[in-house]
Amino acid sequence: MKDYQAILEQMTLEEKASLCSGLTFWKTKPIERLDVPSVWMSDGPHGLRKEKQNAGTNVMKPAETATCFPPSCTTAASWDEKLIEEVGSAIAEEAKALKVSTVLGPGVNIKRSPLCGRNFEYFSEDPLLAGRMGAGLVHGIQKNGIGTSVKHFCANNQEYLRMSIDTMVDERALREIYLSAFEHIVKTEQPTTIMSSYNCLEGKHLTDHKRMLNDVLREEWGYEGIVVSDWGAMNDRVESIKAGNDLEMPGNKGMNDRHIIKAVQDGTLDEADLDKVVLRMLKFADKCRESEVDGAPQNLEAHHDLARRAAEGGAVLLKNDDKALPLDKSQNIAVIGALAKNIRYQGSGSSHINPPKTVSFLQAMDNAGQKYEYADGYSLKGDGYKEKLIKDAVKVAKDKDAVLVFIGLTDSYESEGFDRKHINLPESHNILMEELAKVNDNLIVVTSCGSPIKMSKWIKNAKAVLNVYLGGQAGGEAAYNLIYGNVNPSGKLPETFPLRNHDNIVSRYFPMGPRTVEYRESVYVGYRYFDTAKKNVQFPFGHGLSYTTFEYSDLSLSSNAIGENDGLTVTFKVKNTGDRAGAEVVQLYVADLESTIYRPVKELKEFAKVFLEAGEEKTVEFHLGSRAFAYYNVLISDWHVESGDFDILVGASSGDIRLKDTVTVTSENPDAPIPNYRETAPYYYNVANEVDKKRIPAEQFEVVYGKPLVENKPYEKGEFTIDSSITQISCTGVGKFLYNVLVFGSKLVAIGTENPDMITQSVKDMPLRSFSGFTGGLVSQMSVDGIVDMCNGTKGGFKKFCRGFKKKNR
Repeated sequence: MKDYQAILEQMTLEEKASLCSGLTFWKTKPIERLDVPSVWMSDGPHGLRKEKQNAGTNVMKPAETATCFPPSCTTAASWDEKLIEEVGSAIAEEAKALKVSTVLGPGVNIKRSPLCGRNFEYFSEDPLLAGRMGAGLVHGIQKNGIGTSVKHFCANNQEYLRMSIDTMVDERALREIYLSAFEHIVKTEQPTTIMSSYNCLEGKHLTDHKRMLNDVLREEWGYEGIVVSDWGAMNDRVESIKAGNDLEMPGNKGMNDRHIIKAVQDGTLDEADLDKVVLRMLKFADKCRESEVDGAPQNLEAHHDLARRAAEGGAVLLKNDDKALPLDKSQNIAVIGALAKNIRYQGSGSSHINPPKTVSFLQAMDNAGQKYEYADGYSLKGDGYKEKLIKDAVKVAKDKDAVLVFIGLTDSYESEGFDRKHINLPESHNILMEELAKVNDNLIVVTSCGSPIKMSKWIKNAKAVLNVYLGGQAGGEAAYNLIYGNVNPSGKLPETFPLRNHDNIVSRYFPMGPRTVEYRESVYVGYRYFDTAKKNVQFPFGHGLSYTTFEYSDLSLSSNAIGENDGLTVTFKVKNTGDRAGAEVVQLYVADLESTIYRPVKELKEFAKVFLEAGEEKTVEFHLGSRAFAYYNVLISDWHVESGDFDILVGASSGDIRLKDTVTVTSENPDAPIPNYRETAPYYYNVANEVDKKRIPAEQFEVVYGKPLVENKPYEKGEFTIDSSITQISCTGVGKFLYNVLVFGSKLVAIGTENPDMITQSVKDMPLRSFSGFTGGLVSQMSVDGIVDMCNGTKGGFKKFCRGFKKKNR
């Protein structure tokens, strides 16, 4: 084993500092004399986006060919940990072939709101499901010698002002909802890297947040890998070294290295803190080198088949009246919708994969020799409405045995870089459904989306709804196999589909800004809110139908009275009572029947995907530890079980509970103080008057004000900092000039890219401090400070700006 301490002792201060930042946009720095290699990172997480070198612009360069697996929104809906592990193994194979040592993924941020533009890249609104699926992907990649980067740590749940917004979230919600998935993956998989996020948390940037990066991540959870900044997220490099943020990316010509050197020399940075970072970087680089092999095959054909299976596993049959699906191949059908011809197979942004091929639904139909008539129905641009296209579609739909209608969100509706404004479909899709229903009553809808959509305008006219999410490069083949019954749907929703966005309590507090976003709903995220408030939804969390039926029976608990550390074994049977093979995702929820502190009415604590032949029955066994019954107690800074009765609920979704029993749990810490509302959520009101108080005890949702909220007023002259965005400074003369130049430039750069809106919006929201990283060090920190001074009207700002371009100041 290599003696890293000995290597460290041979390093100069300059060499130590150099390892703390990247060489290029994607590579780390080498130290050749000490045999420290440079290693390559690449965007993921549902495939590889390794940018071609010396091609295109400096932003979103064309990528090497790689398999585009379904994004996390789809694989999460499979609830299949083995399947996503297979996907991870395939991604690792392709990483070896493309000489990539670390894949930047998975993203395990919670889907706090369906409006987050990047939800397609995340798994779930539930931390248990997000953590387990994320761990599966990490395991599949890392067991094959390739590194991962679990992101974005933490409480990074919106795209609007994501690079500067200050997240205000109570400690209990942080622990129970937003940290839990990261904690699970760290403790079970030890990911190679954790990516610190752009945002602030309670007034401090995550890149230099010592409590999160060191106290929680390393000391409490035992994390052993490195922390890498999100690209351009770095705030204060010296403070981030102290906090434990090891690697700054992207490379910026070592701009911040000199600050590290100076801080050590003047005593403001203990060299011992720097040494800890350097030791971790030495181990990281060496471990990455071990994965490098020559001539590794990419296996694109085999991985295409796996991509198809992943898409099939993640499709969710939401509705199937009168057994409208599967279709019979003899039926005379129409296929309506441009999304059937132009498959939407992934989201837009840094995760955009360049696949070797894509197969649309129409191509899959043609390949199978299946006859059909087709009409576009709408355009893929804007809201897509064209009267002629709708008339043509109506004509094609008449007198058909069945009409397959492909509708959903187009690329411009959801993307990294900006949030959605609503959960509506493009209006042309709603109008199309309305007109088709006038001429055919057997409409079978196939929805493509990366996040929940509003269906209330047309769902009554649909006999069946199959949600394929975003199906990856083989999504069309998967849809064909599901629609014609070659594959039995088995996906379940990893998120709630609300009737309307404003039904969700989070809608009041999303995205907020320009200074802060306040998570006033605390732990009431997703189904935890809808079920507690007894709000009707379109489809509940965990919902999904099959072409067969399943029966649950014989629930048994190992005991009906336990101590919290005894553990509880839960067994029950599930039987396939239909006439074809299928898979059922069985879900176990725990409900605290009488809690002193407010808690959701029930929470997911276990799940399994059970594959059953027709008529087959299996016994499912779950083991619950103390955390299944615990909440995070802010007064003791630990998880706490309150003695009492808990319901064990087993079912097919959060809204379809089939079996129930009760266990009495005795706390190991019965004398622990129970926090009141003010102590738990000191500066939020949880739901206040926005719920039906006849259904929920009013005291659970009282107004609880503590310290004053930050007033979210626009920034004014004299208040600007390096955290201010281009848009925010545009109210000044200098800022407006800079805004116009950069936005115009971003539009030029974005020409020919897959999503120019994402690039332009990202520039508008970019804080000034990120200029240095994204320009490769061309714009120095001194120049950025000069811009801030000019916007604030401080004398000498222009001179400072100009001096910053001198070589010695960069």
